[in-house]
Amino acid sequence: MPIQIRPPGLKAPSLKALGPGSVSSLLKTALDVAYILLWLVTGILLLVLIASLFIPLDNLTVTVGDERQLPLTRSLVVFGLGSVAAYFGGFVLILRNLRKIFRTLTLGDPFQPDNVRRLRQVGVILAVVTGGVFIAQMLMARAAPGVLSPQGFSDLLTPVFSVLVVFVLAEVFREGARLRRESELTI
Repeated sequence: MPIQIRPPGLKAPSLKALGPGSVSSLLKTALDVAYILLWLVTGILLLVLIASLFIPLDNLTVTVGDERQLPLTRSLVVFGLGSVAAYFGGFVLILRNLRKIFRTLTLGDPFQPDNVRRLRQVGVILAVVTGGVFIAQMLMARAAPGVLSPQGFSDLLTPVFSVLVVFVLAEVFREGARLRRESELTI
């Protein structure tokens, strides 16, 4: 007699991974919303960056850490706003590619050659954003010693691992596209 793990009338929900009404279409919708919000945030940051070029900053200071006062210079403001805008802009580019990939998942056709290129672009952008954050944090730690500590190389393990995973996924998609082409040629 077989052993039943769940009651006979209870069925596990079946969630489709691909196609219309699937988990991928739900994720595509979430990516669309995040994409629009990131564009708005990036646009606002760019407007504030432009405005900061014209706002007088005479005698302004910033309190950091242990009540220490540092002068707020235009170059510091422009660097900070530019860095944050570039950070969000990088993720706008990543989400743009992910939205296109998820569009193909929603259509039920993930192994397209364009998805390989898109995943590689995501990997490159993620690597540039990771490197940019590392450099920006290092520069800020030098600008405000004792307040900010520089990022160590151990802090790069997770981002570097993520970049490598994206490149490996690109190769998986490349192999899937190759197998698909071969099967289409087979009679």
